[in-house]
Amino acid sequence: QVQLVESGGGLVQPGGSLRLSCAASGSFFMINDMGWYRQAPGKQRELVAMISSGGRTNYADSVKGRFSISRDNAKDTVYLQMNSLKPEDTAVYCCNAVVRHNWYDGAYDYWGQGTQVTVSS
Repeated sequence: QVQLVESGGGLVQPGGSLRLSCAASGSFFMINDMGWYRQAPGKQRELVAMISSGGRTNYADSVKGRFSISRDNAKDTVYLQMNSLKPEDTAVYCCNAVVRHNWYDGAYDYWGQGTQVTVSS
């Protein structure tokens, strides 16, 4: 079992910044990819950013140049630095991790509970 715990969400004004953290704990062999997804009311869940174990990153077009994803493998933690926030960034942000439990089995997806990010004046 793997647990993902997010933190850092909150209420900010447009143009402000937030830094989200997601720490993985439990029993696992290795974490491959980690990423952040978001879902706004009435909208589909979308990938915001992801990062591989080697540091390869991918971003949604809507956040390129404003958000930055990083990870600390020693701490099993992924971060999302969000700058120049816009009201359209308002959503529940969920952490995702692709985890291997051993060398012979495949990888499994795990999800955090989510943290609310609200951008409003």
